[in-house]
Amino acid sequence: MNKITQRYAAVGTGNFNEDTARIYTDHLLLTSNKKITNEVFKVFSFLSMNYKKDNYYHLVLSPFFLRNKIISLIENEIKNAESGNKAYIYLKLNHLTDIEIIENLYKASNSGVIIKLIIRGMLSLVPGVKNVSENIKAIGIVDRFLEHSRFLIFCHGGDEKVYITSADLMSRDLDYRIEVTCPIFDKSIKNTIRRIFDIQWSDNVKERIYDEKQSNQFFMDGKQPSRSQVEVYNYISSINEKLTE
Repeated sequence: MNKITQRYAAVGTGNFNEDTARIYTDHLLLTSNKKITNEVFKVFSFLSMNYKKDNYYHLVLSPFFLRNKIISLIENEIKNAESGNKAYIYLKLNHLTDIEIIENLYKASNSGVIIKLIIRGMLSLVPGVKNVSENIKAIGIVDRFLEHSRFLIFCHGGDEKVYITSADLMSRDLDYRIEVTCPIFDKSIKNTIRRIFDIQWSDNVKERIYDEKQSNQFFMDGKQPSRSQVEVYNYISSINEKLTE
């Protein structure tokens, strides 16, 4: 009788660090999906024998594939926008500093792609500049917990592509480190990530606005206060309650 190996994989936007676990926010996917687990196995095999580079059809690894993949996803949104179709890019990252990626985001903005950025740390892109980045808006959230999760959302013609990643869009992570970007296949998990992005985008307590003047002002819209870290906690709690009913 042949034995069948059942693999499980945990793919996260941070690491398992007991010193930071209580103060960082991250996303982690626990899965038995063979599309992912078989390729996670390939990643560990590569780390053991780094002269053996394998093919990946779902995971996106840097420094080999991630830069080209991100540019390809941006170009697809540009194509859709220029064809009159809905097109958007929503990114939540720690840092966005890579010149080539930024130039492609500027090109996307000028093509009509709507771009929303939640960047906690370094941002080398300048939003809201006429004829350069008019369709780009960017915010940062600094609150009790360090915003460390990273995810990427692309409209993709209405069939959203959602990824979680350990990489920031900076040359260090794109070109000089082993980082893993993982697609989300499960529709409910996609919806959860999208909902969390929307909650954070609506923060009006701890949200700072990046603009062309680099004013770094807090966003206060006079509406009912919405502190995203609290609202995300409440949202996740409500999901857990439904699962245990």
